[in-house]
Amino acid sequence: MASESNEVVEEFRFFRVFKDGRVDLFMPPVEEIPPSDDPSTGVRSKDVVISSDPPVSARIFLPRVSDPARKLPLLFYVHGGAFCMLSPFSRIYHKFVSTVAAEAGAIAVSVEYGLFPSRPIPACYEDSWAALRWVAGHAGGDGAEPWLNEHADFGRVFIGGDSAGGNISHTLAARVGSIGLPQGVKVVGVVLVHPYFGGTDDDQMWLYMCPTNGGLTDTRLKPAKEDLARLGCEKVLVFVAEKDHLMEVGIGYYEELKRSGWRGSAELVKNFGEEHCFHVHNPEYEKAVEVKDKFVSFIKHS
Repeated sequence: MASESNEVVEEFRFFRVFKDGRVDLFMPPVEEIPPSDDPSTGVRSKDVVISSDPPVSARIFLPRVSDPARKLPLLFYVHGGAFCMLSPFSRIYHKFVSTVAAEAGAIAVSVEYGLFPSRPIPACYEDSWAALRWVAGHAGGDGAEPWLNEHADFGRVFIGGDSAGGNISHTLAARVGSIGLPQGVKVVGVVLVHPYFGGTDDDQMWLYMCPTNGGLTDTRLKPAKEDLARLGCEKVLVFVAEKDHLMEVGIGYYEELKRSGWRGSAELVKNFGEEHCFHVHNPEYEKAVEVKDKFVSFIKHS
């Protein structure tokens, strides 16, 4: 009986599934670090609870404020991790988002969404949308979070994410375009870094993680032309990496967006010679700095 319970019935890039239903993630649990005030950059961070049921939270980053009367652009960030790993509280994402906030002069909200297997897809999409709506609910200046009330410019909102977070960021922009956000909230741009979409050998993994999936044509896996055509932003920046198995689907997303009839402007940046999400794992590396600088410039000059 014990040997039967250890029988592997499914195996994917990031986890295996046993016959008794247990899921074994190949990556160890992420080490989380607390929010902090960084004296070197002047960035302060804090954690907030957005919802207790379902559990949704976020880490907010506030850069040094030289003029309290001047509102700051707002970045809503969605971390990567194959829909089953990592966190905005992990060291790599804390550092990346904090650095972008400091250099772009932007207040940033990095969302903690539900992960497979404890919360299968679509929890990641629904939690992220709930968090974005919570953020947008501060546009009138009377929300629950003082930093957002006092410092955020809701006419200059950006959505960004990498890998799975890039995929989620697309769905958020599509919802903004179809459902909208409260009056006074404008999503200017979206940044997708090495985004995940369907068309690779990871398709079956995504379908397994989403029991209510719509098959290989599910619009979260393969964005629909009508969703692309009505993305709720003016500008999109897409990064792809040459040695990333997701490079072709990232390029495909960019090309289909351009053909969809969407009226915004899109830019594609290729990271030659690089692997998937290299920029967050080695942030001091010259080409990682280039990715971060391009991300920062997109916010500052949009």
